[in-house]
Amino acid sequence: MDIRDSGRLARALEPLHAMIYFAPETEQLLTAAGLKPGRMSYFAGRAAPMGAVGPGVVAATFYNFNPTLVARSIPDAWTLASPESLVAARFAAADAALRRMLGEEVVASLEVAEAAALARQAAESCAVDGRPLAAGHLDLEWPTVPHLVLWHALSILREHRGDGHIAVLSGAGLSGLEALVTYTATGRGFVTSFAMASRGWSQEQWDGAVAGLADRGLLTSDGALTEGGAALRKGIESDTDRLGAGPWEHLGAEGAARLGDIGGVLVRALLAAGCFPDGVFATTR
Repeated sequence: MDIRDSGRLARALEPLHAMIYFAPETEQLLTAAGLKPGRMSYFAGRAAPMGAVGPGVVAATFYNFNPTLVARSIPDAWTLASPESLVAARFAAADAALRRMLGEEVVASLEVAEAAALARQAAESCAVDGRPLAAGHLDLEWPTVPHLVLWHALSILREHRGDGHIAVLSGAGLSGLEALVTYTATGRGFVTSFAMASRGWSQEQWDGAVAGLADRGLLTSDGALTEGGAALRKGIESDTDRLGAGPWEHLGAEGAARLGDIGGVLVRALLAAGCFPDGVFATTR
């Protein structure tokens, strides 16, 4: 399977995982499990498969969040709810959100069951050396209902790709904030205002990163990518595709294409249901 095709497929299917971060069911059920409202649900819910890790581990594995922001939620979250209870609550949130946005008939369909089997086959082949988030998710017990198998498999695949992406960013000499600034400058990710607010960076910190990247010849003074910056980002995406290609190559071109076809229908349904709020992404996903 072509590496670029595998990267495009991974990105195309990502909304089926990422909807968990925007669905209201997530905070409702994680706060019912004991967490405080707000960002604690995101940090603790996503980190829970790794166990009761400290704020440094969460900041390192999530990469582009201000560590000060992370430390407001972690490790306090583990005094309010166990990682195991949060994993269960997150699966319950995914279940409720997918049933609401896709509908019971779709959730119970043969196509979702087929996609689940294909996605699990790919996920179970993930090599987790140096990939802590993927490893934590793979250690979890698999759910039994197909739509949750699909969501969990795509979550593993997303974290596997993300762990590899962080390795590439680090190798390119970009800090978490610099990675976020340069990605936002591509116009294909978060809009700047959402990136700053959701990741906990101040205008002063953001401007400082822009200035530092401009000194390195990667950005212009007003925050646009230079030719060198654009080449760096292109190389980062190419290397991320290469490091993330293994599970898709294991699945094979035919299986991957079939998963992409079914998943594409489901993604379009989620988008039509408004799974992502307006003003988050610079371009339509």
